[in-house]
Amino acid sequence: MIYFDNAATSWPKPDGVYREVEKVLRNCGNPGRGGHKMALESGRVIFEARQEICSIFNIKDPMRVVFTSNTTEALNIALKGLLREGDHVITSSMEHNSMIRPLMALKEKGIEVTIVKANEEGKIDTEDIRKAITTKTKMIAITHASNVTGTIMPIEEIGNIAREMNLIFLVDAAQTAGILPIDVEKQNIDLLAFPGHKGLYGPQGTGGLYVREGIDVLPLEEGGTGSKSESMYQPDLMPDKLESGTPNTPGIAGLKEGVKFVKNIGVNAIYQHERKLTKMLIEGLEQIKEVKIYGPHEIEERVGVVSITLKDRDVGEISYILDRDFDIATRAGLHCAPLAHSTIGTLKTGTLRFGIGYFNTEEEVEKAIKVIEIISRKTF
Repeated sequence: MIYFDNAATSWPKPDGVYREVEKVLRNCGNPGRGGHKMALESGRVIFEARQEICSIFNIKDPMRVVFTSNTTEALNIALKGLLREGDHVITSSMEHNSMIRPLMALKEKGIEVTIVKANEEGKIDTEDIRKAITTKTKMIAITHASNVTGTIMPIEEIGNIAREMNLIFLVDAAQTAGILPIDVEKQNIDLLAFPGHKGLYGPQGTGGLYVREGIDVLPLEEGGTGSKSESMYQPDLMPDKLESGTPNTPGIAGLKEGVKFVKNIGVNAIYQHERKLTKMLIEGLEQIKEVKIYGPHEIEERVGVVSITLKDRDVGEISYILDRDFDIATRAGLHCAPLAHSTIGTLKTGTLRFGIGYFNTEEEVEKAIKVIEIISRKTF
C-alpha cells in the first residue's frame, strides 16, 4: 500500500510507538486510582507525555495539558466550556466540521457566530477578522491549516489581533501539530486543540487541549478523577477538572513516543521533507491537463494536503480505482469540511485528496503522478 491519507491519520507509526503501546498494555494499571506499582507507573507515563507535549509547543506548565480522545473532543471542550449566551465568536470558512458543528450547536443557544470568508485558495485576510470584531466578541477560533486545500493560516498575526483586543484565541492544529512549528507563547495561543494520531504519530483515540493559565473552562463532563474523591463535585484543579474517567493510558504512552520521534527528527526537517514531496506532486499533476489543483500556488503557504478534481470524473470512483488497481490510498469527498468546499467551489463534486506524511517517498509520489495520468486517459 502506498499511503496518501495522512491528513486523516498518519501511517505507519514509528516503531517506538508500537513497542510502547504493547509495553503499557502488558504492564500498567489505572493511573491516579491506586497506590500500587502498576498504577504509579501509569501515572508516570502520562505525566511524561504531558511534558513531551509541553516541550514541542513551548507550554510552561504540564498541568495545562488536557488529554482527549481526539481534536474534536478538545474543540468541544474549549468552545462549550467558554462561550455563553450573548457571546460572539469569529471563525473562518475553511473550518472542519469539528469546529463548525459545535459552533452551530452553540448558535442555537444564543451565541453569535461570524464566519469570515476565505478566497478560492483558502486564504484569510486578517483585516477581515479585525473588521468582524464587535463589543460582544469573546473568541477567535480558527484552523491552523485547511484539511482540504492545505492552506496555512496566519495564526501569529491573528494571535496578535486577539491579544491586542483582549480576546481568547483558539487554534485547531489538526493538520499542523508535529508538522509546523507551534509556539503558544510567541503566537499568543490561549487554547490549542491537537490530534495525537496525525503529525505527532501517536495511536488513534488520542489528542489534547492546551489551556492557558487564567482561562477558566467549564468541564464537558464530570466524573471520577482520582482526586478530591471526598467531594461530590468536580475538582477545580487542572488537568483533573477537564479529565474524567479512566484515560487511554496505552494510547497516551504511544503518543509520548510519537512526540519523541518528531523531536528527534525535528519539526522543521519533517516539514521540509513533506514540502519537497508536495511540490513534486503538484508540479507533476500540473502537467496533466485534465487535473485541477486547489489551494495556494506558493508551496510555502501550504502543508502536505493536495486536493484535485479530474475533469468530469467522479472523485469517489478515482479513489476507488487507485485503491483497487494500484494499491494507493487517498480520500475522496467533502472531508467533513463542507464550508471549505463551498469556498473553493467543490461542494457538489468534492475532491480527491492526497495527504502526504513523513514516511512517504519520492518514488511513491512519482508513481501517484503516473497513475493519475493513466486514469486521466482511460475509463476503468
